[in-house]
Amino acid sequence: MASSTPALKFWNKLNGSAIGRWLFAKIICFKAPYFGSISPRISVLQHNRCEGFFNHKRKVQNHIGTVHAIALCNIAELCAGLMVDVSLPSDMRWIPQSMTVNYLKKAKGKMHAKAEPIDPLISNNDSYPAKTKVTISDSSGIEVFTAEINMWISPRK
Repeated sequence: MASSTPALKFWNKLNGSAIGRWLFAKIICFKAPYFGSISPRISVLQHNRCEGFFNHKRKVQNHIGTVHAIALCNIAELCAGLMVDVSLPSDMRWIPQSMTVNYLKKAKGKMHAKAEPIDPLISNNDSYPAKTKVTISDSSGIEVFTAEINMWISPRK
């Protein structure tokens, strides 16, 4: 079912090396250019789970020297979207509807995001809302951010 999605096939083909994972991220960012602003990398991509990260660089920094709030939202949406994409059959599509975020601590260092579904992702040829959860931790493993992203799932036309 979901194993036939193009993104998962491509991930499985490229995941064997650091260069392959870099190329996967570059291609995703070419398809959705805004994600390129954080130079993300995906470390885990499988049914019901996606993990990714980006490094704390000046281009993602705010005026107080921490990772900018929108950079955190960016990796959250990227990981949630990829997770949903590879978890649905290829005859279904998705689009984010809304995002609720919580900034828990100042974000510094490498940011690691983990996305998982809250609601089951199903294929029943009907449209439905599905909730996903993303947690972001810093390089010390301290959770600095959470997001709940509501996705609208529908059959492809």
